[in-house]
Amino acid sequence: MGLANFWRNYKVLIVTVPGVGLIHWGWLKLRANSLLMKDPQQYIPEPTIVTFISAAGSALAAPFAAPPAAPPAAAKSK
Repeated sequence: MGLANFWRNYKVLIVTVPGVGLIHWGWLKLRANSLLMKDPQQYIPEPTIVTFISAAGSALAAPFAAPPAAPPAAAKSK
């Protein structure tokens, strides 16, 4: 298997593997760059989103409420 045959059969692999490796290397370099990091004393975290279900009678709680009880079985008449 010559070099030309290898290139013809594995073009995508030859281009993709180094590309992915370079992307990861660049990402690590960006994360390690101190100029791009915020000072921990100046960092203000974003407020979190708090979700809750209000009173059981509200419309928002209806999808989460327990299903209604089955009606009692009717007595058989003779």
